[in-house]
Amino acid sequence: MTRRAIVVHDLAQAIAALRSAAAGGAPVLVLSSPVWAAAVGAAAFRFLSEIARDKVPGADAAFVLDCRDEPGRALNAFRHRLEAVCCDVTGPLRERLADIAAKSGSALVPHPPLALDLAEASDPEAACRRWLDL
Repeated sequence: MTRRAIVVHDLAQAIAALRSAAAGGAPVLVLSSPVWAAAVGAAAFRFLSEIARDKVPGADAAFVLDCRDEPGRALNAFRHRLEAVCCDVTGPLRERLADIAAKSGSALVPHPPLALDLAEASDPEAACRRWLDL
């Protein structure tokens, strides 16, 4: 089953995404907002993912920090041992980042996937259920 992506901006939205995924048995990709890496940082996103997983242990989720096209932020995320990082770069730079990601136990997502953005969702859990077709 393909992971559907959901962009979260805070812990409550991450938990809503995981609850929806767990309720329907759907795997989900939890993607940080594009400004998270610069505004809050990799360590905070890792902490968010750990808390969300503790709150919803049955969810099949992968957390991805969106670093836009900023490889320096991606490198910082690898140092913090994030499971996956999205960095929209091409050519040799993408190959180098993928190599570093693999060596650090992370994965590189080369482009932001099509995703539900919860920025304006008044009921994030309902929006996630609809997005996940539950």
